[in-house]
Amino acid sequence: MNAGKSTTLLQSAYNYRERGMDVLIYTPNFDNRYALNQVTSRIGLKSCAIGFNADLDFFENVNLALQENPNITCILIDEAQFLTRQQVMQLCEIVDHLKRPVLAYGLRTDFKGEPFTGSQYLLGWSDELIELKAICHCGRKANMVCRVDAQGKILREGAQIEIGGNERYISTCRKHHRLGIAQPAVPVDASEDIEADA
Repeated sequence: MNAGKSTTLLQSAYNYRERGMDVLIYTPNFDNRYALNQVTSRIGLKSCAIGFNADLDFFENVNLALQENPNITCILIDEAQFLTRQQVMQLCEIVDHLKRPVLAYGLRTDFKGEPFTGSQYLLGWSDELIELKAICHCGRKANMVCRVDAQGKILREGAQIEIGGNERYISTCRKHHRLGIAQPAVPVDASEDIEADA
């Protein structure tokens, strides 16, 4: 969360399109935070996308699209943690047999620290991994996600998938995730640090 995954995906799509190449963008069809079948970044960038669920055969879908438009040069997947094992294999087949790169963006673990199925197989089978970093309130790398209630209290139980944004999820380092501290006890005033360093 908050590492710029969707922004990076949309920037990649823009780079291909700027060079006259077409892309296919996929996003979960149950993610309705902004609009269905649309990838939207927190900084306001957005693009139409093809909605997917657990039944979509990516290889078949991309293969059909390529027959209609051979200029499709790259496949982009938003919220890739929601892929199934079989879908990750289909993405590998797109790379290996259809010879198109697949860029998949997603979270490694859920709010309990458990791996998502899609992430588990992407981490195991991908040709290359690039970590996008978010920052915990303490300044360390945020590699965990906390789910919080309306009062900001960390929740430890619940369904693995619950769609939400900054109002439901906060990125933290492993230490603060384990301790259950999603926010600093006292708001940090950056101006005090600047004066102290001067």
